[in-house]
Amino acid sequence: MADDKTPHAEVPDGAAGFPLIPPELGVHPLLLAVLHAYVFLDGSEPNIVNPAAADEAMEYVITYLQRLGGAELRRVKEDLHTLAAFGKDDGWDRSSVRFLHDFLSNNEIGRAP
Repeated sequence: MADDKTPHAEVPDGAAGFPLIPPELGVHPLLLAVLHAYVFLDGSEPNIVNPAAADEAMEYVITYLQRLGGAELRRVKEDLHTLAAFGKDDGWDRSSVRFLHDFLSNNEIGRAP
């Protein structure tokens, strides 16, 4: 893992990323970490991330998120709404804002079993 003293190598073309979100938004840092990993695994090209490995990792990420309920799920919903509003105000493209709006339903998170 890199620290502040390690120079960063240039990120290769084809690596998907989620923008840095300011702490002032109050979005839970663990949700931001999950979203960043999700976008990287799901959106990066095959020369960046092995597709089979990415699919397996994504299955676990989604499975764990599907365990959310109660206050935790409400917090995630609020944070996703906050992020979508921020993205819209910040001029993100529509597909990025839509991704946040649809994240829970597209991954069957928060649905009754």
